[in-house]
Amino acid sequence: MFIKQIYTNCLAEAAYYIESEGEAAVIDPIRDTTEYHSLAESRKAKINYVFETHVHADFVSGHLDLSAESGAPIVFGPGAKTGFPILQATHLQEFKLGNCSLQVLHTPGHTLESICILAKNQTGTPLALFTGDTLFIGDVGRPDLAGDNEGLTKEILAGKLYDSIHSQILPLPDEVIIYPAHGAGSACGKNIGKETFSTLGVQRKTNYALLAPNREAFIKLVTDGLSAPPTYFFKDAGINKNGYTPLPNLLTNAQKSLHAKQVEEKLKHGSLLLDSREPDAFEKGFYKGAINIGLSGQFAIWAATLIPLDKSIILVCEPGKEQESATRLARVGFEHIEGFTEGGFSENFGLPCDYIQSIEPQEFLNQLQGNKSVLDVRNPGEQANGVVSDAQLLPLAELMSSLHTLPKNQTLMVHCAGGYRSMIACSLLKQAGFEQVENVRKGMNGIKQTGLSLQLPISH
Repeated sequence: MFIKQIYTNCLAEAAYYIESEGEAAVIDPIRDTTEYHSLAESRKAKINYVFETHVHADFVSGHLDLSAESGAPIVFGPGAKTGFPILQATHLQEFKLGNCSLQVLHTPGHTLESICILAKNQTGTPLALFTGDTLFIGDVGRPDLAGDNEGLTKEILAGKLYDSIHSQILPLPDEVIIYPAHGAGSACGKNIGKETFSTLGVQRKTNYALLAPNREAFIKLVTDGLSAPPTYFFKDAGINKNGYTPLPNLLTNAQKSLHAKQVEEKLKHGSLLLDSREPDAFEKGFYKGAINIGLSGQFAIWAATLIPLDKSIILVCEPGKEQESATRLARVGFEHIEGFTEGGFSENFGLPCDYIQSIEPQEFLNQLQGNKSVLDVRNPGEQANGVVSDAQLLPLAELMSSLHTLPKNQTLMVHCAGGYRSMIACSLLKQAGFEQVENVRKGMNGIKQTGLSLQLPISH
C-alpha cells in the first residue's frame, strides 16, 4: 500500500492519497485537485473513491470537482446530508483497494457524521488510521460545531466523541499510524501538536484528552477554554453540503488585470483591496485602505477570519502570484474575486498610497515610557506565557469588533509573536482611520531579546 500525506500549510490541512495495485482513493481533498490527478497519472493508477471524513467547516473541500473529474463516488459517513449524490457508508463497511482495504469506522463527536478510515493490508492487518477531525496529534476535534444546527450541546457531542474514541480507536494496536486531517494552527482543535502524524501508542501516552481518567473528565477537558469558532466555519460547512462554483470557473474570473480607474469604480461599489505581499514589502507602500495578509503565512485562514466570504475582492500581488492568491482564497470559500491591480503595487498606478512605520524591538523598549500604547494581538494561549506591562491584549481575530476600545489620540505600538499578524493588524487599523500606528518588527520574539521583564496577564 502506498500512502502520501499532502499537507497544505496555509490551511493546516492534510489530505491523503492511498493506492494499491493501481487503484487509488483520496481522503479529504482540498479544492484545487491537480496534485491528486498528477499522483495518479504518474503512478498509472485510477482514483476509485473520494472519501470525506465529515462535512468540513474550515475549508472548501475538493470532493465535488475531484469526483466530477475522476468519476469516483463521494463517500460520506452515516447520516450525512448533502445536496448532491453521495455513497453513504455504513459503520464497518470495507472498500477494496487493490489487494488492501479501507474500513469505515463511524466516530461521531466532532460532527455526527464523522468517520475514521482504517487502512488494512492484504492479510487484514491494520496499518494506518485516517482520523479526520476526531483525533489529532496531541488533541481531539472540537465538539461545538454542530450544536446550533442539530440541537446538540458541546457537552453531548464531547460525550459522543469520548465514546467513539474509546470504542473504535483505542482498541486498535499501538503501532497503527495516526493520520489526522489537521495540524498546528487549525481552529478545529484547541492546541494541536506540530507533528502531522504519530502512532496510536504515542498518542495513548501523550495526548491530554486520551489521558482523561473517565468520561466526565474528558468532557470537561475538551470543552473548557474553547474560543468561539470563526464565523466562516458555518458558511464553509454549508458550501460543502450544498455545492460550489467549479474552481476553474472561479479562477477565470479572478485572472483579470485591472487598471486604476476600474479599481476606483469597484471600490466605490464596496469592493475591498487585499494585498498578499509580504509584510516587509507592504509597510514601504500600499494602496490606501488595503488589508495586508501575506502569502507566507496562513493567508487563507486569516482572510476568511477577518473578511466576509461574500465580499468582492481586488487583489494586490507580487507579479506572478495572482493565481496562487486567488486559489488560496477559493479554498476557504471566497467566490467573488474580481481581478488584480495591473503590475502589482506601484506608487505611479494612480491610487492614493500610504505606508506603515515599523520599529525595532530596542526602539520599542526605549519608547515604552512615552505617550504610546502597546497592543498585543497574539492569542490568549501565547499571552499566558508573558505580556508587556500595561499592554492592551486583543487577539487579531477580535480586533475589528473591538476598535472602539482603542485610543486614537495615542500611537499604538502593535506586536504579535513574529511580525506577520501585527502587520495585518496595522493594516486593519489604518483602514479604520487609526493614523498613529507602529509595527514592532520580530514581535515578542524580538522583545524578549531586549531583556524586558514580562508579566502574566491579568485574568478577568
